[in-house]
Amino acid sequence: MSVSAVQSSLHTEVRALLKEMNSRCTSQKGWIRWSLEKKLEVDPSCSVSLICVLVKELERKLKKMHKTQSHVHVIPILHTLYYSIIQSDSTIPRSLYQRVHECLMRLLILPRPHSAVVLSTLSSVQTEMTTPGSLHQRRVIAEQNLKSKNFTLQEKVFVLADPDVFTAQLEATVRTYLEVSGLLRDTPTAMKKNLMLRVMQKGLGTACRSSTLAQALQALDDQMVEKRFEEVVRAVERSVKHGAGGCATYLNGLQHIQRDMLTAATEGVCSARTDDYQQRHEETFLQDLSPPSSEVTEEDCGSVCSRMLSFPQISFLLWTDEEDLWNLLADFSLSSGSRSSVDEDKKDKRDGSEDGGTKRRLKESDLGDTLQPLVKNPSIAISRRNACKKRNPGDKLRLMREKMEMLPGSRRVLRDDRRCLTARVVVMGDDRVLGRLSRVLLSIRQRESKRLILTKKLNLELYYVPVVDVEPQPRSPDGPCQDEGRLSLAGLLGRVDPWYNSNINSLRATISNLARKHTNHRESESDQNLFLLDTLCYYLRCGTQPVNLPMYSVKMTRCGSDASSVVEDVFVSHLEADMPEFRHLKEKFPSEDFLWVRFDNINLGDNKKIRTQNLRIRTMEDRTLCVCLDRDSRRTYTDVQRIDVSPCLDPGCSLRSRLNVSNEREPPLSKYLNNVLSLPINTFSGVTP
Repeated sequence: MSVSAVQSSLHTEVRALLKEMNSRCTSQKGWIRWSLEKKLEVDPSCSVSLICVLVKELERKLKKMHKTQSHVHVIPILHTLYYSIIQSDSTIPRSLYQRVHECLMRLLILPRPHSAVVLSTLSSVQTEMTTPGSLHQRRVIAEQNLKSKNFTLQEKVFVLADPDVFTAQLEATVRTYLEVSGLLRDTPTAMKKNLMLRVMQKGLGTACRSSTLAQALQALDDQMVEKRFEEVVRAVERSVKHGAGGCATYLNGLQHIQRDMLTAATEGVCSARTDDYQQRHEETFLQDLSPPSSEVTEEDCGSVCSRMLSFPQISFLLWTDEEDLWNLLADFSLSSGSRSSVDEDKKDKRDGSEDGGTKRRLKESDLGDTLQPLVKNPSIAISRRNACKKRNPGDKLRLMREKMEMLPGSRRVLRDDRRCLTARVVVMGDDRVLGRLSRVLLSIRQRESKRLILTKKLNLELYYVPVVDVEPQPRSPDGPCQDEGRLSLAGLLGRVDPWYNSNINSLRATISNLARKHTNHRESESDQNLFLLDTLCYYLRCGTQPVNLPMYSVKMTRCGSDASSVVEDVFVSHLEADMPEFRHLKEKFPSEDFLWVRFDNINLGDNKKIRTQNLRIRTMEDRTLCVCLDRDSRRTYTDVQRIDVSPCLDPGCSLRSRLNVSNEREPPLSKYLNNVLSLPINTFSGVTP
């Protein structure tokens, strides 16, 4: 096909992609985006044509910017543009980059959250302009946990499924379709060879001897692969660090690396001659490995590297215990640490779960032969200190800095060298699983406020894929929770981010269909059934803008006068309370007047009935309430006489020491920082706070 015919076909698909966002039918949403993604994988050379189409579409939007206030279609165009650049294995003309850059600069006047996505895309484009191939290389190294001294970022994906939603059949189906990613990945050595070749192709363009270089890479042993790989990564990272000023040095460095690899491959083949049979085969090989010349053949200009962006490493498990997430994060942090910090990390993990108030008074080295009798007497071996554990003020500052970096549109300015791990946690379920996630997030922040264990090494990114039961569950007559309307937060995310609604909310129907159609393992290997895995990877790579869902603390006073009569918990979407003896009236008159207080709406302007941050409910006489949080029957509390609701405060946002007097003024930084804890769920556009 001619270039014009290709661009015409791509333009039709892009227009259909944008039109799809306005469609009310959710069952087929996301398929056009996926078909475009597959087209790039089959033929990455068409990425240049797709970028041209997307730039024209953005330019058309710019002309109409002052006539309309709707900028919804800008988000999918920007993400498709980013994905086209990162997937391309051919050199993108600098003139096209200039058009993209100018267009994005003009789009920065858009209101938030659109401008935040524009800024992120602009940063990626600038990096790729000065250092071609860097986006793809960094993404693969991090996702595949490839070891490199010059780029140490590593990522891991954890998918946690709510057992109350996932039946045995649904669990087996989703596990099969996600864990197939491990079967489709190359070996680390093969991925490193592929990365080197791709960087050479994008950086050197027509000066890259692709076919010859590919054969030279295949002849390298593992030790030489590691050496050459570090050289390429070092060249990329130096260029990224120096920006536009390091572009020429970067290209010269790639040329030297290519020449060295081709020369070494030629010398290695020459020295390996042993007999006539081997010589006849090597003569043909030597012709291909001849030194670079000024003439570049058509075969050398072609792409011979892998056409896919490899799937990341994904761990799928049923989330039966809330402690599972803490253990997964701690183990990831421990297993990826250096050997010198293993003992410290083990102690950190233990201190995160145990009370820090106990201390061994005698060291094992000091006990000698008296160790056995002393240990038999626990009152001598262990004592409790009547004092507060000393805390490092820098730990609090780190937590507060992390809080500021979570704000929509903010950028990481200061990055700790040790904080090179990113855990991408995807929860699957309904409102109940987000309620459990909010409880775990509060627990993590409480532990980190006492002693930094995860924050100093780990970035935590949260994602949400709404999933419902394949078959509706019957309503329980004993609890106030209902099976209906358990996707209110998914609906909220879909309203604030239509691109999330098109690609992620639509997965509910896809997952249900996969569970019904799944009959054997062979089906999961077909291209069509990679839709779930591809869409999840797209979400992980492009969903970088958080929507901060407010978390609320609830204090419930139950019947009784002991300490256990007061229960504290948090919720993020719903708190439902009713009187069991009057529940039949609610069922009989569902339209009867009663108080609604909603906390699942981020836009405070929509809360027209009641506008309050604190709420107190108390029963009269001897009546009690039955309370359910986040529509989760596992979090139902009975015999409740009083409810106090207030915003959940972040334990990591206060610098006040426990030893200070009560009337001491708060430090200025914590005074002006929003100290309310929220649940940050990553989406494609985020939301304006």
